[in-house]
Amino acid sequence: MRLRKIISTWMVAMTLGVVPAIPAFQAGDTTTAVTKKVKPAPAKIVPESEITAAKAAGKVWVNTDTGVYHKGGKWYGATKEGKFMTEQDAVKAGYRAAKTK
Repeated sequence: MRLRKIISTWMVAMTLGVVPAIPAFQAGDTTTAVTKKVKPAPAKIVPESEITAAKAAGKVWVNTDTGVYHKGGKWYGATKEGKFMTEQDAVKAGYRAAKTK
């Protein structure tokens, strides 16, 4: 009987905001939720007009830092270190094609 009175008193105090609720039992608690990590979109370092001209000329974007070249996609003209080249020149220089677009 005494335990019941303690619990009911605690629940009334919690309802009135005198005692904070236990976070682990709150329905809206998302502190332990697993979220998918999303990579931020790459920052364009080359003007759009230069990217359009390079695509029209059939050039690839070479990421000189990683040694990978891109024929298109989100990394085309958007890596920190890079330059436009023909695909043949990129292969001759030892760069490899990207596995994904």
